[in-house]
Amino acid sequence: MPARVLAAAETGCPATGGVFVDLSSRPLSSRTTGALVLAVTGTLISPAASAAPEHAPLEAGGAAAYQGAVDVVAGPDESQEALDGVVFDDKNENSRQDAGEPGIAGVTVSNGREVVTTDGRGRYELPAYDNMTVFVTQPRGYQVPVDQDNVAQFSYHHLPEGSPELRYGGIAPTGPLPDAVNFPLAQSKLTRSPQQHCLIGGDVQTYDQQEVEYARKGVFTDLAARDDYAGCGALFIGDVVGDDLSLYPRTRELTGMLNGPARFLPGNHDLDFDAPTSEHAFDTFRAKLGPEYYSYDSGKAHVVALSTVEYPLADGGYDGALDERQLEWLRNDIARVPENKLIVIAAHIPLLNFADQGSETHQIDQVKEIYEILEGREAIAVGGHTHSIENLREGDSLAGWKDLFGVDGLPFPHITAGAISGDWYSGRMLEEGYPTAIQRDGGLPGALTLDIDGTAVTERFTVRGDDGSRQMAVGLNTPRYRTWYAENSDNAGSAPEFTDPLTVSRDELARDTWLTTNFWMGSTGSTVEVSLDGGERVEAVRTQPMNGEAQRVGAEWSDPVALQEQLVHGGGPADRTMHLWRLELPADLPVGEHTAEVTATDVHGRQHTSTLTFEVTE
Repeated sequence: MPARVLAAAETGCPATGGVFVDLSSRPLSSRTTGALVLAVTGTLISPAASAAPEHAPLEAGGAAAYQGAVDVVAGPDESQEALDGVVFDDKNENSRQDAGEPGIAGVTVSNGREVVTTDGRGRYELPAYDNMTVFVTQPRGYQVPVDQDNVAQFSYHHLPEGSPELRYGGIAPTGPLPDAVNFPLAQSKLTRSPQQHCLIGGDVQTYDQQEVEYARKGVFTDLAARDDYAGCGALFIGDVVGDDLSLYPRTRELTGMLNGPARFLPGNHDLDFDAPTSEHAFDTFRAKLGPEYYSYDSGKAHVVALSTVEYPLADGGYDGALDERQLEWLRNDIARVPENKLIVIAAHIPLLNFADQGSETHQIDQVKEIYEILEGREAIAVGGHTHSIENLREGDSLAGWKDLFGVDGLPFPHITAGAISGDWYSGRMLEEGYPTAIQRDGGLPGALTLDIDGTAVTERFTVRGDDGSRQMAVGLNTPRYRTWYAENSDNAGSAPEFTDPLTVSRDELARDTWLTTNFWMGSTGSTVEVSLDGGERVEAVRTQPMNGEAQRVGAEWSDPVALQEQLVHGGGPADRTMHLWRLELPADLPVGEHTAEVTATDVHGRQHTSTLTFEVTE
């Protein structure tokens, strides 16, 4: 019987009857000679390791996730033209197929280009090529194993000669194809349920250890207190770190705090910038965190995780794009998804977005091709990258989308998830141990959750350090504020404080003074109503109607609450947003104190309220 190698994501994982050998620090020649060494998700493992790593079920609100690994059967295989293996029900959770553990039929497996489904005994076979990642699509009712940091384990890299010389290591030489790559799954009531809660985390983007601590004290502490995402897990959609790929182990420590499986996508700050060609641009990401792109099922949702950064270009920069191989995989993957499933398209650079609607680089060149692949499907897209919160609905339109990509209106909702780092951990330090980091749209740092019931999606954004009740910022946009903005818009981080922001004179009331509401998850179909001093509710007007107009930028369209913080302490500026509403205050408001009660109702009918007290002076 061939020896087995159980693929884990970190060296030093305990084992019985075998030794995990880390050769990554040795000269290249010592890594390519002697005994066969397999590299799987970045770990170098001796083929003598024939027993499963120790594991224990995760205590996560009844989560079925278990610590385990992909089972790589040492070879080399007789045929180097194809890779085969089995997907099986790992009933005893030891990561290898034992007697009484049947193969699972109808499970999707891919080499990143072709897509096949397992036969009645759970077997698959795929064409092999250099620099491929083979992965299983987790089916509904099962969970893939996780490692000691809660990172999902479902893939195997094949790169016989290893990465070219890269600063952060890349993928070590894998040598010939192994005899087989087997994928263990465990049955899960959580992923069987039609009710799912899928956590989407944008742009952790830590540049140093101090910023890792900001993330730990902030959003990751919040997530550690939640267990609602135990089934679908947490998907971190790129810019996991900020260019320093040596910080990946620290990020893994953060995901070890989670109560559910963690998956990752690469962003433009996860690149191997010294990669000579695009095919090796994310080798270190792949080695440490998993595949560049893949899919998985939870409930009736089919999550498609795309890699949307093309690098390097001729000018040394990057672009928002998918290469032909990934497009081929996407077509093949979607073709095997039943029509009655919801498709969630996740990406770092969004398919389209508001913040960068006039840029080709920061949206996806092949967006119309992706729409064609998804035509007739129930779908939703989520993205990161812009460090802003955006809730774009079907039919929304902007001039930039039409001019650049020929898209007149969105075919399904697109949500930009905001950033865990907010505005790159900028701004004033708070007593909680992290900075304000107000984002480009005026939103606060936090995390997105997709609450899915069958195929119906309700999105919610939870602000860092909050229970989910904080959903808006209410302020005043006065002539005095606009003058202050004009004088200091080029002095972000060093402007003098804007004094008395909630005081307005009678003269200013006569010259366009608005009560503003930045409703962070507000969208087309949302309403904002204001009751002044207990009077009848009056509907506020959305500043960016999303009817094909150009982006509206400047003091008149800004969030004064955010900018009064950003221009003084850094970050932003929040001088444009697609979710700002304003109500012109009556010119005849009497001198004295006034109270405004704001009721914001989202597209799903959920209501949120906030109260603002301000003063009118002579």
